[in-house]
Amino acid sequence: MFTTNRVGLWSDPAEFRVSADRTVAYAEATNDPIAAHLDGTLAPPVFAVVPGFSAMAGQTLALVPEEVAGKILHGQHDIHIRRPIVPGDVLTTRAQVVGVHSRRSGVVVTTVVETRDEAADLVNEQYFTAFFREAEHEGDVGRTAPVHRTPEGVQDLDAVATIVQKFDDDQTFRYAKASGDTMPIHLDEDFARRVGLPGIIVHGLCTMAFASHALIRSFAADDPSRLRRLAVRFSAPGRPGQEISTSVWSLGADRYAFTTVNGEGARLLTDGRAEFAA
Repeated sequence: MFTTNRVGLWSDPAEFRVSADRTVAYAEATNDPIAAHLDGTLAPPVFAVVPGFSAMAGQTLALVPEEVAGKILHGQHDIHIRRPIVPGDVLTTRAQVVGVHSRRSGVVVTTVVETRDEAADLVNEQYFTAFFREAEHEGDVGRTAPVHRTPEGVQDLDAVATIVQKFDDDQTFRYAKASGDTMPIHLDEDFARRVGLPGIIVHGLCTMAFASHALIRSFAADDPSRLRRLAVRFSAPGRPGQEISTSVWSLGADRYAFTTVNGEGARLLTDGRAEFAA
């Protein structure tokens, strides 16, 4: 059973000092073409996961039975942005699990990560949805993440843009170094195959970062400070060397739905949502 009496408990706050070297490395590791990211003016939006990664993982796994912890999948990620992270920021992050919910094929654990600056102002809030396949739990506790499902019928319309990108052959090694996520499924071909994968897979958050700069270039005139929300469902893993394309549909009022697929048509990101300041 999942330890649901830990739902609603905040982790201890952790300090993170943002350096330009670190944010630029993250931009380069995700093939980010945005000038404000490459010159160290602003951190890329998905860099938001880096300061809170340890708190997010620690709080989530603290209530998970040991025998199912290794069956974790990153189901969804939803970043609500008050302002961009800036090199020189001294950030404080904390996390809490806000919900545990049973599903037919496993258990969903929803964790919120909160990042504040030195003035205690909120910089961003993230919802991390973890799915533990084949796990079991009786009853539901707490809440789930905010909805960002693509409205029915939207994808029957013509996309307002389709952006083509490509993962490099060494993408996972560069991303692991820049992000700190060194799970062997991204770095070790033999290990990845032993756990049933076709080989090394691209980090889901790296794919999310690719989508973020494609959207910023297409709908915010290369101005990352306008992005207010970025949310995705991770549906399938990408592979190094693959070409990917992101199709985008307008939802009105500077809001967009998007889906990212690989060259074989497999959906990597679904129920994508991007929202921009006017």
